[in-house]
Formats: sequence, structure tokens, C-alpha cells
Amino acid sequence: MKWCRFQLGERVSYGLVEDDEIVEVDGGPFTEHRVGRARHRLATVKLLPPIVPRVLYAAGPNYRGHLESMARRRGDPPRYPARPEPKLRSVNAVIGTEDDIVVPKESTGAVQPEGQLAVIIGKKARNVSRDDALDCVLGYSIGNDVSQREWQKTDRTLFRAKNCDTFKPFGPWIVTGLDPAKLRIVVRHNGRVWEDFSSGDQIWDTATWLHEMSKTATLHPGDVLWMGTEGADGDMVPGDVIEVEIGGIGVLRNYVVAEK
Repeated sequence: MKWCRFQLGERVSYGLVEDDEIVEVDGGPFTEHRVGRARHRLATVKLLPPIVPRVLYAAGPNYRGHLESMARRRGDPPRYPARPEPKLRSVNAVIGTEDDIVVPKESTGAVQPEGQLAVIIGKKARNVSRDDALDCVLGYSIGNDVSQREWQKTDRTLFRAKNCDTFKPFGPWIVTGLDPAKLRIVVRHNGRVWEDFSSGDQIWDTATWLHEMSKTATLHPGDVLWMGTEGADGDMVPGDVIEVEIGGIGVLRNYVVAEK
């Protein structure tokens, strides 16, 4: 099942994607819902972020390759985490597929992508066991944790580096019934492959993250966890196109522009 959220004219609705059509739904993925009769061609609607996250968590660093690449950028040896330590991202920075990533005027002009698997929580969970953790997942989508590395290096917090408006592309939809440990993730910059890696290479898998997080924080329907990225990709500048593709889900595509 593919859940989407779309806009047609001034109206925003949830729908189910079937081939090149959307079947409109009364209700939503976290409530009672009824499949309606209205159908719309995908090409005729504006796809929005599939949900507005209640809380947006980030699992990074969660790949050894990313830790090692970032350490090389700094000229330091890599430091591997001893346990899952989630971070927070601003839901106000979330945009959908085909939207613009806006580079702020204060930036040096370059930002960097981080293509990631997105995990959408569908059931309330507290102290969930690792064996039962995936039962609280509604489905999976794609995230791009856009970063400004100079600010990340110099600022005391990640507020500017990670949470500027438009820095969190998310979509195009949510797919249920996938195995989060067996997904191929590809990042393309202007059509050229920058990263090609597997969700199975994570330091800690989805079930472990949810188990550990739920020991101290209740997970709620609509919470979203981004699972980290493998490398430390190059610079994106205004005029560039960035795509994150995950097998079994689809393609999240965005355009880099300068703030006016």
C-alpha cells in the first residue's frame, strides 16, 4: 500500500497510489478511513510531504562510511558511537518532492545532501521490545537531511546547519510492508550517482533504534525517524537537481535555488 498526501486546487487530501493514479481517501493513515470513488492522475496533482511529522528524529550517525567520510573532512580520526543517540530535526523545514531547497543568503552557497530511509510510526509504543518494534511502524518513505557543513563545523548547535527552511525534503509517499533491512538507497546529483548503499549496512537497524528510543520516550503515530546516510556527499549549489531513490519506494527529487 502507498499512502500519499496531495493538493488539488485549494484542497488537501490523503490518497492511495495505484500505478499512475491516486485513489482519494476519506480520513488518513492514522485514523479510520474509507476509500472513495474519486481518482486523479498523478501528473495532475501536487504531491505534498506524505504526512506532517509530529516529531522528526534523526538516527545519524548510523553508518560507518558517513562517520569516516566526515572525519576525513575534518582531518580527524573517526569516532564511532557506543549506542543509538537520536537527534531532533525541525518539522518546519519539511518540504515535498519536486519542491525547491533554498540556500540561505548567509550561507557560503553550497549545501550537502544526505539520502536516508524514513520510518513512519503508526502505533503508540513505550518500552517496546526489539522483536516487537517493527509492529509499531506504519511504513517507510525517503528523507534528505540537507546540511550546511561550515555551520555544522562552527556553530555550537545544529540549528542553522540542519534546520533551515526547506532543508528537510520528505516523500514522495509512504509504502507499507517493506523489510527496512533490505533496501537499496541511491543519491544522484544532476543525474550522476554520488552514493549507492544498502539499509542493511546500518550500525543499528530500525528495530534496535525503536527499542532503544522507546525506553525513554513514548513513540506516537506520526513520529518519523530518519535512519542516517552512508557517505559525506559533495556540494550542491543553486541550479542543481538532487534525487534520492530507494528501491520499493520511489524517487524524492528536489531543486536547489538561491534565496532571493
